[in-house]
Amino acid sequence: MSTKQLSKFEEELDIPDNVQVTYKSKMLQVTGPLGKTHKSFKKIPVDITINEKKIMLKATGTRNKDFAIMRTAKSIIRNICEGVIEGYTIKMKIVFSHFPITVKVNEKNVLIENFQGERAPRLTKIWGGTKVTPKGDDVIITGHVLTDVTQTAAEIENGSRVKNKDHRVFLDGIYKFEKRKGIEK
Repeated sequence: MSTKQLSKFEEELDIPDNVQVTYKSKMLQVTGPLGKTHKSFKKIPVDITINEKKIMLKATGTRNKDFAIMRTAKSIIRNICEGVIEGYTIKMKIVFSHFPITVKVNEKNVLIENFQGERAPRLTKIWGGTKVTPKGDDVIITGHVLTDVTQTAAEIENGSRVKNKDHRVFLDGIYKFEKRKGIEK
């Protein structure tokens, strides 16, 4: 392989000014204004080194699969750095036709009450340091780790899924309608 082809398997990523990144024993730790988070790279075959204000990524092989894994690792690190600076917000809308659905937050769980007239509330998990705030017909999910925020939103949406009925007719549920960077107050 030529040197031009080998340089394809190396990437660099700039570290933002107000972010500190440490990498020790396959564990990347990122600290920023909104908080601190970590990501394990034990199962992701990429060589990572940190030089001053740059993160150097190098693929372990020379196949297209190795290139794709390296680019995925770059994207994960970029999302973590953006998250500790700006954060992420997902807005969800509560939709019902007959029985009014109420959403309450109880410690690390979200309670979906009176869904289609059910007596027992449906329970979903809040992932990581994500904050869930019900406001009227909206549920606002904020946090500094993208995977935790999106996983919490997915749990809420799946927790309000209609079972044993035609989902084209019974449209009750909690649905995502906006996802953006930045934490909404």
